[in-house]
Amino acid sequence: MESFKLLILLLLLAVLRHSTATTAYPKEALPTKSGYLTVNSTTGSAIFYTFYESQNSKTNKSLSQTPILIWLQGGPGCSSMLANLFELGPYLVNQNLSLDPNPGSWNRIFGLLFLDNPIGTGFSIASSPQEIPRNQFDVAKHLFIAINKFISLDKSFKTRPIYITGESYAGKYLPSLGYYILKKNALLPKEKRVNLAGVAIGNGLTDPEIQVQTHASNAFNLGLINEKQMTQLEKIQDEVVGLVKSGNWNEATNTRNRVLGAFTNMTGLATLYDFRRLTPYPNRVVVKFLNNLEVKKALGVKESLVFELCSATVGDALHEDVMKSVRYMVEFLVKNTRVLLYQGQCDLRDGVFSTLAWVKKMKWEGIEEFLGAERNIWTVDGKLAGYVQKWERLSHAVVLNAGHLVPTDQPLNSQILIEDWVLEKGLFVAEKSEEVSSKFRGAL
Repeated sequence: MESFKLLILLLLLAVLRHSTATTAYPKEALPTKSGYLTVNSTTGSAIFYTFYESQNSKTNKSLSQTPILIWLQGGPGCSSMLANLFELGPYLVNQNLSLDPNPGSWNRIFGLLFLDNPIGTGFSIASSPQEIPRNQFDVAKHLFIAINKFISLDKSFKTRPIYITGESYAGKYLPSLGYYILKKNALLPKEKRVNLAGVAIGNGLTDPEIQVQTHASNAFNLGLINEKQMTQLEKIQDEVVGLVKSGNWNEATNTRNRVLGAFTNMTGLATLYDFRRLTPYPNRVVVKFLNNLEVKKALGVKESLVFELCSATVGDALHEDVMKSVRYMVEFLVKNTRVLLYQGQCDLRDGVFSTLAWVKKMKWEGIEEFLGAERNIWTVDGKLAGYVQKWERLSHAVVLNAGHLVPTDQPLNSQILIEDWVLEKGLFVAEKSEEVSSKFRGAL
């Protein structure tokens, strides 16, 4: 009997020890700054943020020139805490609900800012569903306010180059934000401008009308469906295009969802985000971790908030926005700043084939030169990592053996990709006609 009691006691201690380990937020893993950036002082609506300073900030003597990467998640309505804790942040949550250092973190030599966008997403606060943006202009307007609030938190932020990046539905957020920033900058004195240096879009939904038309042929060419199924899928795709052309945005979005549903049913794939996966990405662990009270306290979050990975309310608010193209904004961006489009090779939602389809339609004086530019083999430590094609300010990269969440699938290669692009190293070396900051390059 005594041995049985001892066994029960040991089991209880083990449970308590495990519970403590999984609820603690290690001090070294905490963000440099986190909290709320108010976008409407009257209603109190605010965007939640977490910021991680560059890991080499203590040895970097020119921190005032160290780039800051801003990450936006997709959805619409999915939290950037997914990227923070499952993709590219300095610490990633594991299946035991504890944090592990991420050797592929994007803040190795850059500052890294995650924003829960739009309001109502993740830990961000919307005073009412009616205040949630319903178009890209209002999304960009809120982000512009939030970024300026963030910059004001530290005097060094003002001089640092800012690169905006993200994935999936951020393929619309990022062009919209970049476009908005550049247009606003043109009207503002130099000291009040946002120091935008580039835009990087991963597996983005940018020109939905063109992209939705690629699914059937892509699946057929990969051997995932037969010719009969391709014809069936093309029929639904054509319905989407007709609805877009008639301006029936609500039904266009609904019918696109039918395309993706039929695509999934025909192929039997676990997820279109990566055709290699036998199960979806195990990202629900982020939800469990962030709904822990101790974690909320550590991040400065209101304890009453229930964290959702993706908000249905925000998704509903932007439902009619889904099929609207922002390609014209990308066309504006490549004339005024640097743009990187990168995709995981195995993504069937917004992958390589889907992206190149709309890129070919760009109205930009350099498009023919870009399409005719050399597609270079990209290697890391002597191993094939992907391909890079570049002309002037536009770069396109394919990351091998990666799906929709490129940093999750290829952490070190994605880190090298973003660092080389920002610093114009490797396959991203600037043409002689472009200005390169050798001072900054040497500082790192």
